[in-house]
Amino acid sequence: MAREQRRLAAIVSADVAGYSRLMGRDEGGTLATLKALRREVVDPPIVAHGGRIVKTTGDGLLLEFPSVVDAVRCVVEVQTKMAQRGAAMPENERIAFRIGVNIGDIIIEDDDIFGDGVNIAARLQEIAAPGGIAVSGRAHEDVLGRVDAVFADGGMQELKNIARRIHVWRWTPDGVTSASAPARVFLTLPDKPSIAVLAFDNMSGDPDQEYFSDGITEDIITSLSRNRGIFVIARNSSFSYKGQSIDVTRIGRELGVRYILEGSVRRAGDRVRITAQLIEAPHRTHIWADRFDRGFSDLFSVQDEITRNIVAAVAPELLAAEMQRVRRLDPQTLNAWECAMRAQWHLARLTKQDLAEAVRLAEQATALDPGTTLGFNIAAFARLHEVAHGWAASLAHSVLAAYQSATKAVALDAHDEVSQTALASCEVFIGRPDDALARLRTAIDLNPNFTWAHGNLGLALACSGRGAEAVPSFEEALRLSPRDQFNFLWLYLMGFALFVAGRYQDALGCADKSLRENSSVAGTYRLRAACLSQLGRPDAAAGALADFLRLSPNSTISSTTTQVPLKRPEDLERYIESLRRAGLPE
Repeated sequence: MAREQRRLAAIVSADVAGYSRLMGRDEGGTLATLKALRREVVDPPIVAHGGRIVKTTGDGLLLEFPSVVDAVRCVVEVQTKMAQRGAAMPENERIAFRIGVNIGDIIIEDDDIFGDGVNIAARLQEIAAPGGIAVSGRAHEDVLGRVDAVFADGGMQELKNIARRIHVWRWTPDGVTSASAPARVFLTLPDKPSIAVLAFDNMSGDPDQEYFSDGITEDIITSLSRNRGIFVIARNSSFSYKGQSIDVTRIGRELGVRYILEGSVRRAGDRVRITAQLIEAPHRTHIWADRFDRGFSDLFSVQDEITRNIVAAVAPELLAAEMQRVRRLDPQTLNAWECAMRAQWHLARLTKQDLAEAVRLAEQATALDPGTTLGFNIAAFARLHEVAHGWAASLAHSVLAAYQSATKAVALDAHDEVSQTALASCEVFIGRPDDALARLRTAIDLNPNFTWAHGNLGLALACSGRGAEAVPSFEEALRLSPRDQFNFLWLYLMGFALFVAGRYQDALGCADKSLRENSSVAGTYRLRAACLSQLGRPDAAAGALADFLRLSPNSTISSTTTQVPLKRPEDLERYIESLRRAGLPE
C-alpha cells in the first residue's frame, strides 16, 4: 500500500465576505470585478512570495506556501492593496476578503491538500473580519518580528469541528486591531431562538426611498419582537451595521444571535421587489429565502402586507431550524429550551408514541426551568391530542392534566399568546367553547401572526356549530405560514368545520389534502369516512374507516362521542351516525 505523502506547510484560506449579497445585487458586475482583482491584486503577490494556488471556488481560494513568513507577507500585501482599491468605492459595493493562515502538517493527494492544518486555516478564515486576517498562534509565533504587521491577541477560540481551542491573532489594514487593543468580546447565545434583522438594502438608486426600506425593517423587528419565544435584537444595534459589508458570522458573534435576517428593496416605477433571506450565522447556512413583487400604489398597505408575509414565514422557519439543531445534541446535555424543542418535534409527528415522548420532554423542560411557560404549553397540547385521537388511557385524567398545565402557563404569563391558546384549547374540550372564543381573540390581539391562535379559533367556532364561520380562521392560519409543518392539522380541522357546515365534498377535499401532507394521522381517515358516508359512497367510506381502525384499532362509537367536543347534540349525532353507517362498532 502506497504511503501517504505529507509535509509541513503554511496554508492560506480566503473567501469573499458577503458574496451571496454581492451576487444578488449585481451578478455580472461582481464576477467581472472579482476576476480583475484576482488578475491585478491577488495573484501577483502569490507568485512573488512563492505560493501555490491549490484550488479555487466561486468566492474563495486555498493556497499553500513553503514558508509561513512568505504566506503572511503575501496576504498582508493583498489585504492592504484591496483596502486601498476599495476606498474609492461605495461601501456596500466593495469586495473584501477574509483570510485565515495556519501552519501544519498536510496530506497531498494529486494536486489537492487535506488534513487538520487545512481545516484550521478554513475555520480561521470564517472568523476573520472582512478585509482582515486571522492567524493561528503557531503561525504568529513564527512570523513575530519578521513581518511588517502587528497582530492583536484574539485569545483562545473554539472553532467549528476543531477538537482543541486555537489561539487566534488578528490583523486589519486600518490598524484597529493594534497590539494594545482588547480582544473582541463575543456574546453568549440565548437559550431560545435569537435573531438580528439587518437594515434592508435600498437598491432603488434613489436615496429618498431609504425611508421605505428602513420602515420595512423596523416593522419586521417590531412584529418579531411580539413573539415571546424569539430573542430579537433591538433596532439600534441591528442598524449599526447599515452600509457595511455583511459578514453574518461576525455579526452573529458580536450580537450574540444564531440567526440573521437580511434583505433588499428595489423600486422601479410603480412596482417594488423585496427579497429576504434567513441565515444561521455560525455556519452561514441559508435556512429560507423568498422574493415579493408588489404594486406601489398604496405604500402603507404594501409595507404591512410584505412585513406580515416575511414575519409569518420567518417564525416557523426559526422553530423548524431549532428543532433540527436540537435533535443532533446529546440528550444528557439538554437545557430547558432544548428539551422543549425536542418535545415540539415529537408533538409535530402526532403518533401515540411521539405524543407520550413530547409530554415526557415537556415535563423535563418544566423541571429544569419551572418559571417559563413553554414546557407547560407543549404538555397541554400533547395531552389534548392524545384525547382527540383516542390514545389517552383516561380521557378525564388527560383533559384535567392538560387544563392544569395550561392554567399554570397563563398564571406565569397572561400576556403569552401560546399559553392563552393552550388554555382555550382545553376549554373547548371541557365544553366551554364560548370562553375559548374570547380567550383566542385575546391571543390574536397579543400576536396577530400566531397561527395556532387562528387555527384553534377555527376549532372553537366549529365545535360551537359555526362551521362556515370557522373556515376563514383556518385559511388565515395557512396563509400566515404556508410552509408550516402543522399545516396538515389546519387542513384536517378545516375539513371538520366544513363537515359541521354540511359541505361534505369540500370537507373531503380538505381531508385528502391533509393526508397528502401527513398520512399518519388517524382522525383524518375518520373524517374522510364520515364525509364519504354522507356523500352516499358506502364502499369508499368503509375503506376509509378501515384505514382509521388500522391506526386506532380500539375506537368505537362510544369513544368517538367522548373525543369529539361538539357542543350541539345535532352536530355530534350527524357525525356519529355517518361513522355508524360506515361500520364503526358501538
